[in-house]
Amino acid sequence: MSVLVIADHDNSVLKPATLNVVAAAQQIGGDIEILVAGEGCGAVGEAAAKVAGVSKVLVADNAAYGHHLAENLSLLVAELGKGYSHILTSAGTTGKDFLPRVAALLDVAQVSDIIKVEGPDTFVRPIYAGNAIATVKSSDSIKVITVRPTGFDPVAAEGGSASVEAVGAAHDAGVSSFVKEELAKSDRPELTSASIVISGGRGMQNGDNFEMLYKVADKLGAAVGASRAAVDAGFVPNDMQVGQTGKIVAPQLYIAVGISGAIQHLAGMSDSKVIVAINKDEEAPIFQVADYGLVADLFEAVPELEKAI
Repeated sequence: MSVLVIADHDNSVLKPATLNVVAAAQQIGGDIEILVAGEGCGAVGEAAAKVAGVSKVLVADNAAYGHHLAENLSLLVAELGKGYSHILTSAGTTGKDFLPRVAALLDVAQVSDIIKVEGPDTFVRPIYAGNAIATVKSSDSIKVITVRPTGFDPVAAEGGSASVEAVGAAHDAGVSSFVKEELAKSDRPELTSASIVISGGRGMQNGDNFEMLYKVADKLGAAVGASRAAVDAGFVPNDMQVGQTGKIVAPQLYIAVGISGAIQHLAGMSDSKVIVAINKDEEAPIFQVADYGLVADLFEAVPELEKAI
C-alpha cells in the first residue's frame, strides 16, 4: 500500500495544510510520497523532504504547473497516481478543483472532505452542512480523497529525510490559460491557519464597519473572516468567507460578531475550540453553538472590547 500526497504550496512555501494531509495518510498506512508540482518550486520540494514520515518527494517543475491549472495538474496526477493505492490532497480551493478531474480520469469515485480514517478503505466525512456524519467505504482500486485539514493534527514539519526525485512529465492540456490573479495583501494570519479568528456578518451593516474588527484583530494577532451574507452584500471580498462554500476554520478562539448562525456558516467554524458570539438577537442560532454569548449591540460591544484588550 502506498499513498501519494499532493502538496499545497505557492511555488515558494509549503503550506501548513500539507502537514495535516500527511497525518491522514499516516493513519491509512503504507509508504507516503509527496508530489510538488509547480514552477520554480525547488525550495518547496526541499521543505517537503523534511516532513516527518515521508519516504520520497517527487518534484514536477514545469511552466505548465506554475499556476496550478486543474486541466494540466489533473493529467499529471492521474498519470503518476496509477502507481499508488491512495491519492490525497487538502480540501482547499486547488484540491477541490483538480482532484475530481483525477478521479474521473482514473474512473473511480472520489471521497471528499474526510475528517477521520477508520481503515485503508473506510473514511468519515460530514454531509448536510455538517448536520450528519457519514462513514464511507470505497471498493475502488485507487482511493482518491480530499482531506479536511482541521480534522487531523499536523505532523512535524522537521525531522524527515526523504529523497527528492525530479519528474519530467509536462502536461499542457491546451484548453485553459492563466490570465491574472489579484491577491489580497495582509499582515494578519491566514484564515485557515490562524489560532484566533474574528468574523463579521450582515449585522456589520457595511464594509467600513469592519474596521472595528480589524482593530480588535490586530491587537489579538487574529485573522478576520466574514459570513456569506456579508460577502454577498459586498461588505468584504469573498476570500474572507467562512462557511460550507467558503473556508473551513478551527481556531483556538472564534469570535462571531453580528452573525446569526446559518447552517452554512456553522459548517465552516463549528470545530473551533472556543466560540464567542456577539449579537443583539438573543434567539440567533449562533448562541446554540457558542461557548460564550453576549446579547448586545455590536457597535457598543466591539469598541469596548477593543479598549479592554
